[in-house]
Amino acid sequence: MSVAEQSIAGAGDRSPGFMASSVGRKVVMALTGVVLWGFVTVHMLGNLTSYMGAEAMNHYAEFLHTMIHGMGIWVFRSVLLVAVLLHIWAALSLTLSNQAARPVGYREKQNQAATWSSRSMRWTGVILGIFIVFHLLHLTLGTVHPDFIKGNAYHNFVTGFQVPWVAAFYIVAQLCLGLHMWHGVWSFTQTLGWAHPRYNALRRNFATGLTVLVIGVNISYPIAVLTGIIH
Repeated sequence: MSVAEQSIAGAGDRSPGFMASSVGRKVVMALTGVVLWGFVTVHMLGNLTSYMGAEAMNHYAEFLHTMIHGMGIWVFRSVLLVAVLLHIWAALSLTLSNQAARPVGYREKQNQAATWSSRSMRWTGVILGIFIVFHLLHLTLGTVHPDFIKGNAYHNFVTGFQVPWVAAFYIVAQLCLGLHMWHGVWSFTQTLGWAHPRYNALRRNFATGLTVLVIGVNISYPIAVLTGIIH
């Protein structure tokens, strides 16, 4: 065998790097998904202070912006941004790889093994991406808020959700997040090796319970504002 032939053969034997492999990108999706799920859960718990009144919520917001001498919030945001970008990259690259592997679709597509949440991950992801941008402009920067007062988180929270279409958009986004979270938790437990008929009911209940808890509480916020419970 010539040197050139040996080089070609050697190149063919080399496996792609971990990040370039489908397994590696799935691991990236799973780990970043855990980070994002943790953020959503902590964010949900923090917003519970809205039920305790203006003083409690504003005190919580002040704590977030002053912890570790003001550096904590930026470290938190940086980790979150990296997790979001890696999560999007892994999702897009896996989708493109799957499409490249089978450029011609199945004659008859069978969806029995796929859940509705998994088949809707793409468009729910797009809606969530739009919502994240709007949410930052709305309640963080205040550029699209009707009456934003810097440093008054409770006022911004209440007056922001008093706009019906904003509250409706928030609820729709949370439902999309619920589908995303359910499928994410289900897939993560499968990655842990729990994909077995003996454990599937437990996996389903675990994913459903976490999703209903987080999304149910989040949806309660705009509803509580519109009904006057939070005012």
